[in-house]
Amino acid sequence: QQRLAARREAWQAAVMKKNEVEKLITGLAVSIQHGVGQITADDEELRSGQVQLAALVAERDLLAARRRELFAEKNPDMEENRLSASIEALEKGRLTADRTHIAAQQEMEKLLSRLETIEKTMAEREVQLQELLAAFTLRLQQSGFIDESDYQAACLSEDTRLSLLQARDLLDKEMAETETRRQDKSLQLRTERQKQLTGRPQPQLLQEREEQLQALKMLQQELGAIRTRLSDNEQLREKQQARAEAVEKQNREFQRWDLLHGLIGSADGKKYRNFAQGLTFEIMIGFANRQLRKMSDRYLLLRDETQPLDLNVVDGYQAGEIRSTRNLSGGESFLVSLALALGLSQMASRNVRVDSLFLDEGFGSLDEEALDTALQTLAGLQQDGKLIGVISHVPALRERIGTRIQVNTQPGGRSVILGPGCRRIEES
Repeated sequence: QQRLAARREAWQAAVMKKNEVEKLITGLAVSIQHGVGQITADDEELRSGQVQLAALVAERDLLAARRRELFAEKNPDMEENRLSASIEALEKGRLTADRTHIAAQQEMEKLLSRLETIEKTMAEREVQLQELLAAFTLRLQQSGFIDESDYQAACLSEDTRLSLLQARDLLDKEMAETETRRQDKSLQLRTERQKQLTGRPQPQLLQEREEQLQALKMLQQELGAIRTRLSDNEQLREKQQARAEAVEKQNREFQRWDLLHGLIGSADGKKYRNFAQGLTFEIMIGFANRQLRKMSDRYLLLRDETQPLDLNVVDGYQAGEIRSTRNLSGGESFLVSLALALGLSQMASRNVRVDSLFLDEGFGSLDEEALDTALQTLAGLQQDGKLIGVISHVPALRERIGTRIQVNTQPGGRSVILGPGCRRIEES
């Protein structure tokens, strides 16, 4: 019975060993089959590689022949240096030509603008000239002149006019003196008449009275002539005033253009460049403020009044205090930088589609609330179809970002990346 038990145990051990051998045989058969398939694939890959090698060798021989046709036995480095120098010289010439073209274009735009203004002014003055010419022609006809040449022939010369003016002034003086004497005489006459006394005969008094009336009549005639000349002088003064007003209008137009030149004009274009950059900077700040309001209601970006290309921050939690970007904390600087980057990408996307955004560090300086706000903003951008990449050493981000690529350092100055889309490339 013990012998049977021993034989049964030996049989069971043999069966178990047989089962293990069968499993090993099955595994070896699968391995052999896999090895045969791998060998077949390797043979095919080897044949494909040999075909590619032959094609590459042929292409190399063809390129070598073409190189000998193009360069013969020339030194490639020397040819490259010569061509690089030629390209650099041509590039400098192109830049100089571009600057000359831009300057000429700007000058042409200024001249076209000035020409347009002059043409507009000429059109306005043409209308005024026609109106003045019609009025002048009407006055010529009313004054009894045939045409303008007849009027010019009747006009006094400058010397004659000055002489008449001097005579008028002299006559005015004499008339004033005469009027004063007349008043004195009238007063004396009334006084004498009140006395009703005279030592001269009546015929003599009548003769003197007649002489004085004649003198008065002559003075009145001279006064009428002087008044006529004064009227002509007043008309000339009105014409001179109209010309002075036209000159003043031109001076105001000149001052307006001179002010515009002082604001945006300079020989090197710096003022206009700063002006244009300021406009673009203002637009970018508007986009950045929209992004910043999504992250925090505390801050508002604002251009510096003294330096138009510098940036200030309005702090809503400190009674609207205006702070410089140099005084911001690390977290505040990150929020402002992120808002500017998002605003710039949004502004650029009007012309060029921006589908990717990469952020390198910056999250370590944020508190929990600011970190949540920044990640929510980035998540919103991702929902809009943008690819967001974050490079950071902050452990808290591992729990918040589902798709990660991890970089692990290895001995010998090497690193290994692990994550979606990463695979090892075996060295041949």
